Amino acid sequence: MTTVGTPSRLADRVLGGWLGRIAGNMLGKPVEQGEVWTRARIDRYLRTAGALPLTDYLPEPPAPRGGQDEDLAALLRPEWRQCVRGRIDGSCRDDDVDYAILGLDLLETCGFGFSTEQVGDLWLLRLPYRQTFTAERAAYRNLACGLRPPLTATHDNPYQEWIGALIRADIHGWTQPGAPRGAAAQARRDAVLSHTGNGVYGAMWAAALVSSAFTAPSVRDAVEEALAVIPPGCRLARTVRRVLTLYEAHLSWEDTLTTIDGETAGQGWIHTVPNAAVITAGLLYGDGDFTRTVALTVRGGLDTDSNGATAGSVAGVLNGAEAIPDQWTRPLRDTVRSAVFGFDGVRVSELAERTLRLIGAERQAQG
Repeated sequence: MTTVGTPSRLADRVLGGWLGRIAGNMLGKPVEQGEVWTRARIDRYLRTAGALPLTDYLPEPPAPRGGQDEDLAALLRPEWRQCVRGRIDGSCRDDDVDYAILGLDLLETCGFGFSTEQVGDLWLLRLPYRQTFTAERAAYRNLACGLRPPLTATHDNPYQEWIGALIRADIHGWTQPGAPRGAAAQARRDAVLSHTGNGVYGAMWAAALVSSAFTAPSVRDAVEEALAVIPPGCRLARTVRRVLTLYEAHLSWEDTLTTIDGETAGQGWIHTVPNAAVITAGLLYGDGDFTRTVALTVRGGLDTDSNGATAGSVAGVLNGAEAIPDQWTRPLRDTVRSAVFGFDGVRVSELAERTLRLIGAERQAQG
């Protein structure tokens, strides 16, 4: 395993990953509905509220002034009151955080050699069915009906390449710091319970991206290292590489995403490929700065809370918890709301400590 710094630096980066994921998720949650909350509407919201550039959680929605003004509050997710600045008191419950917690429990319970079947068994034990969505709900239903992997991913499941497996991947990157191929292998075993094709590649890519963030000299290098774990000809790899090319050609962030929108049109706002493009653009144009990274990623639209969570995790690992600005971490009060049985109200710091213990146990096992 690649050197990841002193024990205290590793601990700071693992905590940064957890805090970054939760904060990025909270930032994007109110505007999570890609067909409604386009980039233009998100920026109109922020401009009307006097919140551009975005440097904090979303402000409360401005009241319509009559005439042609939209009632923006009516378009927000119902949970918005728990996620906007000034109202946050610990994290909201969300599947983007639930799956990170469930992945931690999986590794603690089954070890790093877990099987895909054990992932499914743990879902049935720990995860409420109605807190699953799209491919995860289809796989859960298939599990309950007695199907086993890989049929759980393919039977009556039109969401096989959507973003669900990608949002489950961070724990595999956190527990394999500086070892992107190991992280990707873990994420693949998890992902094939519910996904195929680019849905699985998205999980492998995200896990490798988080893992690489512990040791890569720059976010640009981390993106390149993560590309190496997925087939170079797959749609995901081609799209991520396209974002890299546009970035290196010095296109603006807006023009890069407009170009990618045209090239990924028709895949939908929850598909892995266009969302990975938004994450990649947020990371590259954010250039390692935590606030700029999560702000650009959420302003990029599509699955805003999932994308904010993944970009926040990568930026949190790159920077470490101590370097994340206080406006993002203080309102979380070190507390997580979760639907995972036995974890509601857990401390973020405890989750990070348990993650560190897993890293230590794996290192010891490897000799």
